[in-house]
Amino acid sequence: MGHMGGVINDRETELDQWFRAQVAATAPGPARPPHDPLDATGLTGADALTLFDAQAASRHLDLAARRLTREGHGYYSIGSSGHEGNVAVAAALRVTDPALLHYRSGAFFVHRARQVPGLDPLRDVMLGVAAAAADPISGGRHKVFGSQPAHVIPQTSTIASHLPRAVGLAFAIERAAHLRLDCAWPADAVVVCSFGDASANHSTATGAINTAVHTAHQGVPMPVLFVCEDNGLGISVPTPRGWIEHAYGTRPGLAYFDADGTDLSAALATARAAADHVRAQRKPAFLRLRTVRLLGHAGSDVEAAYRRPADLAADLARDPVTATARLLITTGVARPADLAARYDAIGEQVAEAAEKAWSEPKLTTAAAVIAPLAPARPTVVRTDALRSDHHAARPADTRPTDTNAANNAAGQANPTGEALTLAQAVNQTLAQLLTRDPDVLVFGEDVGRKGGVYGVTKGLQQSFGVRRVFDTLLDEQSVLGTALGAALAGFVPIPEIQYLAYVHNAADQLRGEAATLSFFSGGRYRNPMVVRIAGLAYQKGFGGHFHNDNSIAALRDIPGLVIAAPARADDAAAMLRTCVSAARMDGRVCVFLEPIALYHTRDLYRAGDGAWLAPISGVRHADIGRARVHGSGAHLTIVSFANGVPMSLRVARRLAGHGIHARVLDLRWLAPLPVEDLLDSARATGRVLIADETRRTGGVSEAVCTALLDAGFDGPLARVTSADSFVPLGPAASTVLLDEAAIEAAARSLLTAPAAR
Repeated sequence: MGHMGGVINDRETELDQWFRAQVAATAPGPARPPHDPLDATGLTGADALTLFDAQAASRHLDLAARRLTREGHGYYSIGSSGHEGNVAVAAALRVTDPALLHYRSGAFFVHRARQVPGLDPLRDVMLGVAAAAADPISGGRHKVFGSQPAHVIPQTSTIASHLPRAVGLAFAIERAAHLRLDCAWPADAVVVCSFGDASANHSTATGAINTAVHTAHQGVPMPVLFVCEDNGLGISVPTPRGWIEHAYGTRPGLAYFDADGTDLSAALATARAAADHVRAQRKPAFLRLRTVRLLGHAGSDVEAAYRRPADLAADLARDPVTATARLLITTGVARPADLAARYDAIGEQVAEAAEKAWSEPKLTTAAAVIAPLAPARPTVVRTDALRSDHHAARPADTRPTDTNAANNAAGQANPTGEALTLAQAVNQTLAQLLTRDPDVLVFGEDVGRKGGVYGVTKGLQQSFGVRRVFDTLLDEQSVLGTALGAALAGFVPIPEIQYLAYVHNAADQLRGEAATLSFFSGGRYRNPMVVRIAGLAYQKGFGGHFHNDNSIAALRDIPGLVIAAPARADDAAAMLRTCVSAARMDGRVCVFLEPIALYHTRDLYRAGDGAWLAPISGVRHADIGRARVHGSGAHLTIVSFANGVPMSLRVARRLAGHGIHARVLDLRWLAPLPVEDLLDSARATGRVLIADETRRTGGVSEAVCTALLDAGFDGPLARVTSADSFVPLGPAASTVLLDEAAIEAAARSLLTAPAAR
């Protein structure tokens, strides 16, 4: 590797010298025509050379990445050395089979990309290593294997987090074909998802594989091929010998295949058998590809600190690039000197790509970095949200229903101007969206036959059929994974998470997968989705902290995530429409937080007044990041959201009885915050009280205070919140939750302070 320049460490030198020595020492077989099969598998010499080229390119890319990093021109990069047998998986699949790749699938990526005219995987990988803005997938944001033309969906290195998406995509490709929805992949595609043996133990992986088997068990097509690249190590922790086969080799409903990744011919035959099985049967399969790990876990990893010299030597002896070189020489496809020259020529190509890549410009501004994170086109979103409910045809296989089905799903009130509860508004809006838009899916735990724990989706499955409204298994990672896959396949999924506390079981599917895909693909891939979550507190006599969770800090921290929190029926209808349109048009990931305690609330000031009901006819849009103001009081602005809004309105009425006139600003959108409207009301009254039902630490009020102070608001400012506590069962909940008495006391105290200058 001296031709590349720079200092090469001992392990890299040993690997390079081993390859050269083994090639030189291998006795060549009789020369044969390049298109003759090498053995009974049908692999020809020409094909073997092509696959060797991809393996050698992957090896040189690893070495070049390490060199660039040592020279300060490259950045953290996990290598593929020892895993080059995954080129057989690429050869066994079609270019149009979507791939979600392990971070050691370099040879797969090179071979796949080379089958697409115009792609240069050497240049593309090196641009990623150098964090160059010209990187055609991430734009310099991360080194990932990804390419839209090659149907490689980029993944970051969160352990196993991409498996639920792969399962969801396999499900959604079939569902899109049945619903005649445009999809980026053919109906007979196979989704391939690769990962390491250590990742196979992660709960995310086991849950995703269980979901695939569970789905297929019900007769639902599930064309996903799981590829476990088993090198026997998770960084420094050995995987027990035989564990992968023991864990997955005999599972009913999961076809199991095993291949030696250092034997190109055998690996290709097995990979073809696995891919053909999935394509023909539309059922999941598990391929264990036995590999070795050379050059350590990552650039800074020193294997000698935790591995014996004998183990390192044993792995080196199984180097797949060397093994393929021996195959080519002994079968007479190539002479040793010619193969060594071929290897060096590939190295020169990589070196040239590396030299050009590191001098490419980097991202230099925050605006450039975040550009693909949260695209916002309010006019486009508004236009989509305002489309007529009667223009789109119902999908061909949706069950016919009576003419009132869309308006009367669940037997709820008909939207002819009649005032509705928040739950009724969500139900009818979902029905209208399902009627208008064939790309909408509604799913989650108990949303189908039961109609949701609180009846919010009641009747939708009966009206729109099980292909569009369906129940999932009890696993939030799988619920969100289904949404992630469906989003890629052209749907606008509306998954439901049954309670706010449950989303924390699967938060990485939102943070590490949904929110990052557009960021790390430069907007080439998107995750349009609206996650409905029943949440917040104030339920009477039910649940305790898992059903009365008032913490949304983990959601507010996710860059680009839209968080809607409607308090009333008309806002719920308008905001849900807007979220769906923002997902469809801008690819936004939206969380639609529904306050459980307000689902069926009818009254506001006194029993029987019906003042919290609202009609939704004609209610079709609410701009993201715009608040709603109740009243025009000039003495005080009470800022709140969700359950805090009716509480604040009652407080405002009592204050008005004493000559104190307050307005109530309903934030509605918790991310992005409606800063402009907040400042307008704050300046109009000169005093601001924030009534925040979330916790004092990490709650919404912290962000509101910060927004006001950052904008220079200098008037009296105070906040009342719930305590830093979980919500206990029964009457004790009232001791830790925000209440009207606290809001009123804080308001009176604030009114004694001098107004803003």
